[in-house]
Amino acid sequence: MFSSSILLQILACAIYSNWWPMLSALMYVVVPMPCMFFGGGSTQFLISRDGGGWIDAAKFLTGASTVGSLAIPIILRHAGMIETGAMLIEFTSFFIFICTVMCFHRASLDDDDW
Repeated sequence: MFSSSILLQILACAIYSNWWPMLSALMYVVVPMPCMFFGGGSTQFLISRDGGGWIDAAKFLTGASTVGSLAIPIILRHAGMIETGAMLIEFTSFFIFICTVMCFHRASLDDDDW
C-alpha cells in the first residue's frame, strides 16, 4: 500500500510535468518521526490519555505533519503551481498512506495483545 502511495506521488508529478507535488512526499517522511523519537517506535501513545511533555509534543507534531500533508497540495493548487488533477492524485495518495498507517497501527495493537 505504501508503494502504491509513492507511485501515485510520482505519477502526479510525471503526468503533469511538474515536480512541485513532491513536496508533500517530504511530509510522508516527517509523519512517523514523532513516533520513532518520542514514542519508542510504537503507535500506542497516540491513543493513550497519558500526558507528559514529550508525549504531548509527539501527538502535536504527528497532527501538524498530517495536516501539512493535506495543506501542501491545497496551497500549491491555490497558488497555481499545480493542476487540479495533480492535487486530486495527491489526495488519493494521502488516503492510501493513511490507510497504510492505520493498518500498521492495528497490527501493532494486535501484537501487544499476545
